[in-house]
Amino acid sequence: MTKLFAAVSALTLCTATAAISGDTPAKADVLNTYANIAEAKFDDSLIAAKTLQDAINALIADPSDATLNAARAAWVAARVPYQQTEVYRFGNAIVDDWEGKVNAWPLDEGLIDYVDAAYGGATDENEFAVLNVIANPTFELSGGTIDAGEITPELLSETLHEADGIEANVATGYHAIEFLLWGQDMNGHGAGAGNRPATDYVQGDDCTGGNCERRAQYLSAATDLLVSDLAWMADQWKEGGPARAALMEKEEDGVNTILTGMGSLSYGEQAGERMRLGLMLNDPEEEHDCFSDNTHNSHYYDGLGIQNVYLGSYTRIDGTLVSGASLADLVIATDPALDTEMKAKLAATMQALGKIKSTAEAGFAYDQMLERGNEGGEALIMGGVNGLVDQTKTIERIVTALELDGIEFEGSDSLDDPSAVFQ
Repeated sequence: MTKLFAAVSALTLCTATAAISGDTPAKADVLNTYANIAEAKFDDSLIAAKTLQDAINALIADPSDATLNAARAAWVAARVPYQQTEVYRFGNAIVDDWEGKVNAWPLDEGLIDYVDAAYGGATDENEFAVLNVIANPTFELSGGTIDAGEITPELLSETLHEADGIEANVATGYHAIEFLLWGQDMNGHGAGAGNRPATDYVQGDDCTGGNCERRAQYLSAATDLLVSDLAWMADQWKEGGPARAALMEKEEDGVNTILTGMGSLSYGEQAGERMRLGLMLNDPEEEHDCFSDNTHNSHYYDGLGIQNVYLGSYTRIDGTLVSGASLADLVIATDPALDTEMKAKLAATMQALGKIKSTAEAGFAYDQMLERGNEGGEALIMGGVNGLVDQTKTIERIVTALELDGIEFEGSDSLDDPSAVFQ
């Protein structure tokens, strides 16, 4: 946290100096910085996913506690740059149309592999909730017989993912991989994440869970698909890439895109669907990273993504700084006090999310915080929710100050109509 706040202070000084000198960046320059940061974030996500791929290949080649733990650590590390990309959702259609392939949640994990008997069976909402494709090389889907004798990226992406149009049938992306590395978290509000044994990947008589060869096929296919999907998105933001071109073509409306992503992620998505809703339901299944107990990190880096887009500054995983003309610079030129307010609120949110993160790392996991009657946990989560909601109010003021039109932020019943959550 110390390094983060030092960096923010330095950038605040720099942008304040620019405002005093009367320099106002062209909106095209602000959009270019925004696109450069997107390119860097998605490229970092790809680099981290390739490291994860190497760790998973090592696990499959030699299953052991050591290789499993290394793969889990690589998965957690891969989430750091990816979560910072989520601020590019909601305003950029190319990201929204793609995002469900890599970060869809929550998922009915019984679609993929074995689950505890307490999980239940097929439901009226999802007849494939316990399909367990790993155990079934053929199955019926949409009136036809599917040959799943070999589990390939194409099978996962073209047949299984959101099978029959059901969003809970998540077959690809980070969370499918997470489940295959950790297994179900059967601890409820108790301490501990999923505890899948490394022997679930051992070939031969020592295989646990059955179908170890097919489980390895699935994990390998899902990881290969994640890498290819991230490579595709990284290319979209390079010079001449479709995402960058679509943004730059918006010209004046491009700033709307930045603010739409910031406000929607702050309010409806993170404060509402990812944090407030889970607390209202006291449901550990509403954790974003529910198998690994990594939710505290996902929340933190989502918040950081919002902050670094506003400031026009992102530090890559190799330590390289990507920065330039920013939305903050535009706000300073219009209303310096409003910029000061925005930076203070972003910092306050990061402090609240950082407190959740550090508390979880000290042993009080996010799913424990969600337990009904746990006043300390509720206070921690609501600190993050309140910070995100409060900063959204200032984002709305920035929209007004910059005289922008046609911006709508994502909402959430948990914030806008709490009674509807329980209907």
